[in-house]
Amino acid sequence: MLRYPSLLILAAIFALQGCATTLTKGSDRRTEGVYIEDSSIEEMAVDRIKKKYGAKVQVNVNSYNRKVLVTGEVADDTVKSDITRITGTVQNVTGIFNELTIGAQSNFSARSNDALITSNVKLRLRNSAKEFFKADRVTVITEKNSVYLMGLVTRAEADVAIEVARTSSGVSKVVPFFEFID
Repeated sequence: MLRYPSLLILAAIFALQGCATTLTKGSDRRTEGVYIEDSSIEEMAVDRIKKKYGAKVQVNVNSYNRKVLVTGEVADDTVKSDITRITGTVQNVTGIFNELTIGAQSNFSARSNDALITSNVKLRLRNSAKEFFKADRVTVITEKNSVYLMGLVTRAEADVAIEVARTSSGVSKVVPFFEFID
């Protein structure tokens, strides 16, 4: 019997933060090569940012179809701009959405809440979207209660994903960064 089951659950939720809904190639519309490039872009950008800033910043990097979403907290505008520059030096990056905020790093509780929101949106998207499209075509990222959506989708799929995210508990804002295929 676990002594602290709620801590284990929180740790699992925290581990999911920043994870894309696309856990397997499955119905993802990206080519396998782009799928692999996106993973490489994320790893290389995070590595370069950590080498320069270490624990001075809280930065998350998500790449979808070679377009990069950067979220988290940094100390000032200079660091924010530099992280955009660093991310842009990674091979194959075709666009950057810098959603970094200036301020103190979020604490464990805030990041856990974001992970819970992400999980809720993903679950609701899977349940709501199955009659319209495969939900794993949409990547869900949450930062400070704002939900960011990425994917190669039709306009109808985007509408469903945005509505599901918008009506999910705890969401303060929905920011779609979709590429449309229709």
